[in-house]
Amino acid sequence: MAFAIKTEIRNPRAKVFTFTAQKTMYGGKHIAADDIVFVFASEGGSGLIARAIVASADATPRKVGVIRQTPRVSITVRRTASAARLLGREQLKRFKDWGDGRPETELNFKFYRQATNKIVGISDETKDTGKLMILVCFMNAKFVKVAAAKSHELRIQHTRRRSTPLKKGAATLWGKGGRARTGLGRGGVGM
Repeated sequence: MAFAIKTEIRNPRAKVFTFTAQKTMYGGKHIAADDIVFVFASEGGSGLIARAIVASADATPRKVGVIRQTPRVSITVRRTASAARLLGREQLKRFKDWGDGRPETELNFKFYRQATNKIVGISDETKDTGKLMILVCFMNAKFVKVAAAKSHELRIQHTRRRSTPLKKGAATLWGKGGRARTGLGRGGVGM
């Protein structure tokens, strides 16, 4: 299962983030080591800033004597990719039809309907149908160097040089400047 976290980010360029006692909602309490997590800066921030792998996750103990408590988790994550384009509140607020099943709507609902910082699970339906790829389209293809590559880490296709050059004017997945053509427009979200 993939997860997303929206919280205050003090250093958006950090390679490792530590988040202490974060609220969890929508299945966020099930986050564990080696899970994929998309990191979003909270209100006033730029939205999506990184894709990361959870290095450690520990449940925060409940307070004695308090009946109703939101589960909290402390996590440490290692960045595997940086955001290449904006995907924040401004870009997601037009996705308001809660029943349409779009990944943008799911993120808008889980993050901004109740505007508290939190860790949320990204639904299995979204992941299984490939709609999770909307987040991948916003990631930079240049990855942080890691000592040992893991099999579950994201790989971007078509990033190697071709052994034979393309004919002049031939269409490719990659446009000018090495940017992937996603059909999402310049800085906007699709369709």
